[in-house]
Amino acid sequence: MKKSARTATAVAVLAAALTACGGGSGHPAGGSADQLSADPLTAVRSAADITGRTGSAQAVTELTTESGDKKAVFTGAGGYDYVKRIGRLDITVPPGAATTGKIAEVVLPGTVYLQNSGAKIPEGKWVKLDIRQLPDGNLVSSGATDPASAAGALRGAQQAELVGTESVGGVELKHYKGVLDLAKAAEATGGRGGDGLRMAAGTFTVKEIPYEAWLDGQGRLRKVVQTFGFSGVAGSKQPKDQVKVVSVLSLSEFGKPVEAAEPAPAEIYSMRPDRPAASTPPK
Repeated sequence: MKKSARTATAVAVLAAALTACGGGSGHPAGGSADQLSADPLTAVRSAADITGRTGSAQAVTELTTESGDKKAVFTGAGGYDYVKRIGRLDITVPPGAATTGKIAEVVLPGTVYLQNSGAKIPEGKWVKLDIRQLPDGNLVSSGATDPASAAGALRGAQQAELVGTESVGGVELKHYKGVLDLAKAAEATGGRGGDGLRMAAGTFTVKEIPYEAWLDGQGRLRKVVQTFGFSGVAGSKQPKDQVKVVSVLSLSEFGKPVEAAEPAPAEIYSMRPDRPAASTPPK
């Protein structure tokens, strides 16, 4: 699969999701002695690593895109295994979006596999992409937030204010808000896990990303809301061309086994450069 074809597919996927309007490792669940830091900034910056030490988590996502009078809401559910560094999300596409049906996404550090990506891929086949081919590093491009990247972005927190204490599902959580820097988050994450954050830092027009985070008594991330912005028309700064993206990730059931597997080679769709449909983003 040549680079030009892969890049075209990546653009198609990004357009499908957004024009509709690494992980860590550590000991298994139960083996952590982590506690929430009393310092808000330390607590927020540490959340990704502490969450990773739980071994795994179930994830629910909601992604809202708004541009002018257009609004679309994508929802997803799945999980992420921090030991094997692999996750899977099944994404529900809203009516009227450029991509039809549902999207399945398998994420690994630096790599994403997409099924039913809206680029006329045969049923049952997957497209393999290097996240460096996606302008936003797959932070929100498939219609859902990569759980590892969303948590990893908090490593770049520049400000953190404790809003208060809230009870969610019978669990007492500390609620924080502030802004984060994706470039600094990429640097703190490092490796292939930081590549996506680095790409996103150069794509989103809002450099100081507003966030809200809810952490439990062990410092684990339970919920995070991040607000991004980019221009729907390259180079335009006109308000009408700006797209707002609000990403919500909720984590629960830490330590529960996650069903996620890298697709077998026979399941990967190898795109030939003479396939014109793959080079044209859906309208």
